[in-house]
Amino acid sequence: MGYKPNLEKMVNFTYLKKYFNGKKVFLTGHTGFKGSWMLQILSLLGAEVKGYSLPPENESDLYMLLSGDQLCKSSVLHDIRDAARVRHEMLHYEPDYIFHMAAQPLVLEGYQQPLYTFEVNAQGTANLLDAVKYLPKKCVVVCITTDKVYENHDGQTAFREDDKLGGFDPYSASKAAAEIIISSYRNSFFHTDRIHDHQKSVSVVRAGNVIGGGDFAKNRIIPDIVRSIRNEQEIVLRNPHATRPWQHVIEPLGAYLLLAAQMSDHPEKYNTAYNIGPEKSDVLSVEQLTRIALNRAGTGTVRIEDNPGKPHEAATLMLNIEKIKNEIGWLPVYQANQAIEKTIDWYFDNRNAAEKCTEHIYEYFQHPLS
Repeated sequence: MGYKPNLEKMVNFTYLKKYFNGKKVFLTGHTGFKGSWMLQILSLLGAEVKGYSLPPENESDLYMLLSGDQLCKSSVLHDIRDAARVRHEMLHYEPDYIFHMAAQPLVLEGYQQPLYTFEVNAQGTANLLDAVKYLPKKCVVVCITTDKVYENHDGQTAFREDDKLGGFDPYSASKAAAEIIISSYRNSFFHTDRIHDHQKSVSVVRAGNVIGGGDFAKNRIIPDIVRSIRNEQEIVLRNPHATRPWQHVIEPLGAYLLLAAQMSDHPEKYNTAYNIGPEKSDVLSVEQLTRIALNRAGTGTVRIEDNPGKPHEAATLMLNIEKIKNEIGWLPVYQANQAIEKTIDWYFDNRNAAEKCTEHIYEYFQHPLS
């Protein structure tokens, strides 16, 4: 069995609705995989969401399957690199909460388009925070980066929030750069010593490798597995022994919401960084994840790729999550094997995406379906 939420913290819909029902949320990256799940959760919580993101790339993207436009109060399909437009849309909306998810999210894409990756992930974050300076009201801001922001020497270290930032590849480095930008804006413009003047609370969260239904991106392990099964092809693993802090997509989203709620109550208290992931004893290799997925699907074969010229990716990655457990009261609900099985079940369930996502969300937050 997996962990159960700490009921004293009431990490469920009854608790979260007190904070988000009828509130204005500015969600960047709302057309992406994680953003679409977040949009569905916020809609169920009764929030009014203004999304800002590039258009979905394909008709089969989760945002399209969920009829995402209908879940938004408004959907702005534009580039986060346009600072003037970001500022205009944010100030016109005057949100209560901001969740910044817009990003170029893929390691291999970062190798192929490094300048674009830095512009979106680093400069895009600066654009968003610069706009926040001009908001004339109280606002909670949660910036999402990644578990890959740390200087990783492939040891067995479970990274803590105060460990050195780094980034071997452009994607990881761009996210570490975003962290430095967030820290600079927090210290320069949103310092807690002046919280009563600016009324802005800014945190940053570093989530582990998320999995879940509705991800169709290239060069991600679960979508690759699903495509291989459906096409009756071998599943090719390029880094079979690499370990990652796998977690179901709802886990970090629930943590973001809980963190934002507590920031709303105590805007001076949580202006810092938090790791979000599974327990460090619950980290699996790529091959272990693949075997669990194939067993759940009941079909599929694996081939290990031997390519010494492949781009560098960290072999080992683990997060220490004691800080968010102790300060926020958040705990992972699912163990890694449960997250994998629920993800595979989503892809091979013939119901529509909204119905499947809603069921998974209500189950996670212990909310009755009726």
